[in-house]
Amino acid sequence: MNLAAAPHGFLSPTGVEIAFLLVGLVTFAAAVLTVTTRQLVHAALWLVVALGGLAVEYLLLTAEFIAWVQVLIYVGAVVVLILFGLMLTRAPIGRSPDADSGNRWAALTVAAASAGALVWVVADAFRTTWIDLDGPAAGSTAVTGASLFQNWVLPFEALSVLLLAALVGAIVLSRKAKAARASETSPVAATPAGAAQAGTSRAGTSRTGGAR
Repeated sequence: MNLAAAPHGFLSPTGVEIAFLLVGLVTFAAAVLTVTTRQLVHAALWLVVALGGLAVEYLLLTAEFIAWVQVLIYVGAVVVLILFGLMLTRAPIGRSPDADSGNRWAALTVAAASAGALVWVVADAFRTTWIDLDGPAAGSTAVTGASLFQNWVLPFEALSVLLLAALVGAIVLSRKAKAARASETSPVAATPAGAAQAGTSRAGTSRTGGAR
């Protein structure tokens, strides 16, 4: 049998499979850093790396249209919206220990259970499905558009409403913070010391008028 024509297996991966594995490891590390860092801006930047890694994975799977949609919508819109919300709410740039609720183990348990359930569902649904990298492109515009606007219209609309609600919430929080700062920097007469100073000034003025 010709060795060149022999099918490859797990012990003889191709260059595309090796690149897919390496990019997957980088994406996984960026995702872990996104949820473990205590700096909000760094979390948003690591999210950019994770979403960009997913776009590269789609490219390696010959789904160019989905890869560019990933870049335009998630990297170019969702992350920008997150950074915009951070700027509006004046989130701290440095470490934020108060951002940790203390329920780290409960959150880790829920995350592990959710990840296990998702992996099991995907593996069970696509157990016998294989992607032919040498065949026709599976992520073409026509196929993806038909599936998107027939089966996934409601989830995308719900996501757009969620993003709009997040933007409105960021604006409301920024206006409340601005009002609180304005009340803290009110005129000096609003404080007891300021009132005493204003009373002394008025007394001095009245004495001057009497002397005249």
